[in-house]
Amino acid sequence: MKKQYIVLALLLVSFQFVNAQFTLDGEFRPRTEYSNGYGSLIPDAADAGFGISTRVRLNTSYMTDNYWVYVSLQDVMVWGENRQILPNDQNNSFAVFQAWAELKLGENTSTRVGRQVLSYDDQRILGGLDWAQQGRNHDAALLKHVKGDFMLDVALAFNQDYSNPTRFQSTGTAYNTTGYFSYKTMQMLYMKQKWAKLSGSLLLLNNGFQEFDAVTNEADGVSNLQTLGTHLEYKDGSFGLSANAFLQTGKRQGDVDVKGAYLVGLDATYKVAPKVGLGAGLEVISGNDGAAGETGAFFPLYGTNHKFNGFMDYFYVGNHANSVGLVDYHVSAKFTINHSSSLMVKALNFRGEQALASGGKYLGTEIDLVYSKKFKGYSLALGYSQMFASDGMYELKGITETAVCRNTKLGLGNVGN
Repeated sequence: MKKQYIVLALLLVSFQFVNAQFTLDGEFRPRTEYSNGYGSLIPDAADAGFGISTRVRLNTSYMTDNYWVYVSLQDVMVWGENRQILPNDQNNSFAVFQAWAELKLGENTSTRVGRQVLSYDDQRILGGLDWAQQGRNHDAALLKHVKGDFMLDVALAFNQDYSNPTRFQSTGTAYNTTGYFSYKTMQMLYMKQKWAKLSGSLLLLNNGFQEFDAVTNEADGVSNLQTLGTHLEYKDGSFGLSANAFLQTGKRQGDVDVKGAYLVGLDATYKVAPKVGLGAGLEVISGNDGAAGETGAFFPLYGTNHKFNGFMDYFYVGNHANSVGLVDYHVSAKFTINHSSSLMVKALNFRGEQALASGGKYLGTEIDLVYSKKFKGYSLALGYSQMFASDGMYELKGITETAVCRNTKLGLGNVGN
């Protein structure tokens, strides 16, 4: 009798898998970096940084006709961070990167609930930040509608950081997690339409940031920051054109009024030969105009900011918030060496959108080089970047020019986007 029950159980399991798709995959991504002034200028007497990290991910997916469950586990390990025979991971870097369930609500509509990546268009405002070893995710509920060449996404989030048994009592919902624009509430609407050669999207995003009383340190309302704008792409043969236009208004963290903050960008690409592609573009990001109690500075929030404004990350990568803004002129060339390798060369010229205290605006010029090589089953990227800082950059960073002369970075791994 027991054998019959075992056979029946096996048959039920087999039946489930016949009507579903289960996949298991992983990622092993080491990255070696030599940093000599990465992110900011450093004194000449300071030592350069060198280190190796590895990101490991294990991804599982279970999909049926009516629902889809996805879980991604990850750990970011810096070589040598743990002493020998340490019983636990010292930096607590193991995390659930994604964990969501998507339910089909109709022929063209579904909802996805849980920890997930929100990535749209060129990732200027919302991106997966895959360049960073830890990546970026959101805990949210997402309603998705796709019909033909039209898509509509609506996302809602309410974040909390309680960790005690009183969480279900009337103790309030103060959100104590701060930094890097960590939000308490989020509402997003994204629409996109594609045509033969043109596509356009509209993004409406509201983020609510918890405020605290300066004296009592108790929760004191929420500051709401609105970001709205569009991304356009045009493609005709060898010619491509893309544009961004975004505005920010409302209040940012610290109950600061945001007025007249904007980001506009235009990029053109042209394939002059089968193995040579050229690019040129301009991006303007508004800065703080110095008005008391308010700011005109735009910040691109949750995008993959490393992809923009140079790989040295002097701007908007955990820095440059509420500063002088940025005007970024850039040109690039990509050479396909053969079927498995390529070389990208990019030059960027930086100026403040607002003037520095000295009255100047020029900040410097950066050169980025990335060589990529594909092998069977894996790939390799090698990058070199250097910032040629102007007097204005020293003034912006608040560092004496005579004490500083180094600003380069060499990377091996995912050095690009």
